[in-house]
Amino acid sequence: MAPRFLHDCPAPAKLNLFLHVNGRRADGYHLLQTVFQLVDHGDTLHVDLRDDGLIRRVTDVPGVPEEHDLIVRALRLLQAAFVRRHGRQPPGVDVAIDKRLPMGGGLGGGSSDAATALIAVNHLWQAGLDRAELMALGLPLGADIPFFLFGQNAFAEGVGEQMHALATPDCWYLVIEPGVAVPTAAIFSADDLTRDTKPVRIADFSRHLMVETDRKGFGKNDLQPVATRLFPPVAEAVEWLGSYGDARMTGSGACVFCAFSSERQARAVLAGVPSKWGAWTARSLQRHPMHGLLQVGGVIE
Repeated sequence: MAPRFLHDCPAPAKLNLFLHVNGRRADGYHLLQTVFQLVDHGDTLHVDLRDDGLIRRVTDVPGVPEEHDLIVRALRLLQAAFVRRHGRQPPGVDVAIDKRLPMGGGLGGGSSDAATALIAVNHLWQAGLDRAELMALGLPLGADIPFFLFGQNAFAEGVGEQMHALATPDCWYLVIEPGVAVPTAAIFSADDLTRDTKPVRIADFSRHLMVETDRKGFGKNDLQPVATRLFPPVAEAVEWLGSYGDARMTGSGACVFCAFSSERQARAVLAGVPSKWGAWTARSLQRHPMHGLLQVGGVIE
């Protein structure tokens, strides 16, 4: 008998180890290059099947109405795909969330939640969609969703949907939440956003990792100058953490991170973080914790 629930499903955060804006398409979408890094800190989802066909988020998330939640929207797309494939309605779903990741933090929280929900419900429904199909389903909802469905760290291009698997260093990160939510649209629409950074190659990033004496991170985050100008707490966090290493913003902000070679080093800096900010440490991951539930379909390079 197929299971009726999956509890304690991890939805990990991501960090952008660098983020370059290379241009802008005619439809307004920006062309990006980035390296996505998974870390072992995030939200947790609990999924239960219902006897009807309703898709419900049973946890209140302040500022995010249920109808607008990426989880609900993604599962309704999966529901429609199930009907097309199997010719019948699947059971309904209740999704509860233990929310840890802040909104507007650049950590991919909403996208990660949606991806984990898709993985879990695809399994519970025995819907049969493979990795590539789930990624295509999630892309219209958000460019980060395909990465979390991809299942491992990646060098990404285009609008974020062209991914190549990448081994990244095992390390620890300290992440600071400066207490502001940065709206992505405000950053990408800014007149002073750099949109012409020269494209790099995945080999450039890999070669950088081999230079052990170079502790400065690869590239930069082109969104950071705009975010630090518009949101002074982000600038303050970058400056404070920068005294301990190569601190930079993830995504469009607001969270700021720095890599450390050991948990001890990361926790030593964590102990001194000003109390006005939220902060936590996390270990780097090479694969998504839900990777085992992803079917083999879809090529990982």
